[in-house]
Amino acid sequence: MKPLLLLALLATAATAATKPLPNVVILYADDMGWGDLGAQNPDSKIPTPNLDRLAAEGTRFTNAHSSSGVCTPSRYALLHGRYHWRKFHGIVNSFDPPILDAQRLTLAELLKDKGYRTACVGKWHLGWDWEAIRHPGAQPATDGKKRNKVYAPGDFDWSKTLPGGPLSHGFDFYFGDDVPNFPPYAWIENDRIQTPPTEPLNITPKTAEGSWEARPGPMVAGWDFYAVVPRLAERAEEWVRAQRGREGPFFLYAPFNSPHAPIVPSAEFTGTSKAGGFGDFMTQTDAAAGRILRALEEIGEADNTLVIFSADNGAEHYAYERVRAFGHRSSGPFRGVKRDLWEGGHRVPFVVRWPGVVPAGRVSDALISQIDLFATIATAVGAEIPAGSAEDSHDQLALLRGGETSARASLVHNTNANSYAVRQGDWVLIDAPTGGVSKVPAWFDEANGYTKNDQPGELYHLREDPGQKRNRFAELPDKVAELRAELQRIRSNGEVRPLAP
Repeated sequence: MKPLLLLALLATAATAATKPLPNVVILYADDMGWGDLGAQNPDSKIPTPNLDRLAAEGTRFTNAHSSSGVCTPSRYALLHGRYHWRKFHGIVNSFDPPILDAQRLTLAELLKDKGYRTACVGKWHLGWDWEAIRHPGAQPATDGKKRNKVYAPGDFDWSKTLPGGPLSHGFDFYFGDDVPNFPPYAWIENDRIQTPPTEPLNITPKTAEGSWEARPGPMVAGWDFYAVVPRLAERAEEWVRAQRGREGPFFLYAPFNSPHAPIVPSAEFTGTSKAGGFGDFMTQTDAAAGRILRALEEIGEADNTLVIFSADNGAEHYAYERVRAFGHRSSGPFRGVKRDLWEGGHRVPFVVRWPGVVPAGRVSDALISQIDLFATIATAVGAEIPAGSAEDSHDQLALLRGGETSARASLVHNTNANSYAVRQGDWVLIDAPTGGVSKVPAWFDEANGYTKNDQPGELYHLREDPGQKRNRFAELPDKVAELRAELQRIRSNGEVRPLAP
């Protein structure tokens, strides 16, 4: 080899070896449908300029899925790289204990071990150890639905450290109000309640769309639901700016509480969309994401940051009336909404930007799941995943870099304990009498050509039938049997890294 060529190769290797690890930022919307991203929906009535720009500067994945059709399970799956249904199905309710697994790494713990500074700002919804601050003998009442523990403000010692939250699972910093429509209605910073709640929830503001949905329980005097999104955006922005000039990489997980109900857009965003209150709240969510993205630019870290934007599940059932009132389809061309096994319940926006690594302006229809973020980020930063963690996560870095083929051949969809669906290639089998959970208005089914299923399951070819209108369950029994076998295989075994015996 010629000396000059050898020197050039050695210089290239040295540069690669000293290249800094990328920062990682995950922006996670709450109850945002596939069609609520403007870049994805040519008929959208909701402007999302910041997210549209992110999509133009990165790759937009149109066949991306959350693990569940509801909040907590999708967050568990994202942070653990594991199907939620291997452990549970429902959400963490008010004052429930932590749901994350101590014996498995979270994404934050993985990155912290690589020297990352880690922060979570926003909706946690994965439980806390409330028993550590509950006064002995304090007992809750239950609300009419018997699902919520209704405590009085005096049932807790709010001055104590509150364990079990983000700081117990790899995050150096947390700021948020846990779940904005669950008590306690108070700000939590790290593991402390900032201001003690002194009164029960006693306000019912007028919402811009849908139901109020705030559950009863302790509240800080003067709590303002309209101020939650702006405050979370401000604190996330502040945390990013505080990283200016600091050595080493950082990880920010920013799970927004919007556009989840209660739908309470600030006055400055009222009327900014043509899709009513939800549209305005979605525009405000886009603006919150924009503040974080601009902060990355201002500190000079945008080019060395892997940014991922997605949502925990599809839009709430109010989306049906939005079609009739405004002509906006939150689920885009897909059937179903939040909770459903149909595509609209779990096919979500998914945008990735990493300048110089992820191609700009690209659109991919390759199958990808939020569960895959764990293994993909681990590879991107050179982290080793120990046995027993992230067993369902697939390394999709090659796909992010511009590859055409997904590392994932199949994917299981689930919200409830007894209803599963499995995706393989363009086929999806709903192994239940219906993919619907949320009630569908009769007018919507009639207007869109949907009829009641008379088969024990549903089978669709999504490339030919993205709206899931032609059920082929009865005509293709061999395909049904094949997909059922695949579903059983996945449910019986970890996909990538089986748990250690």
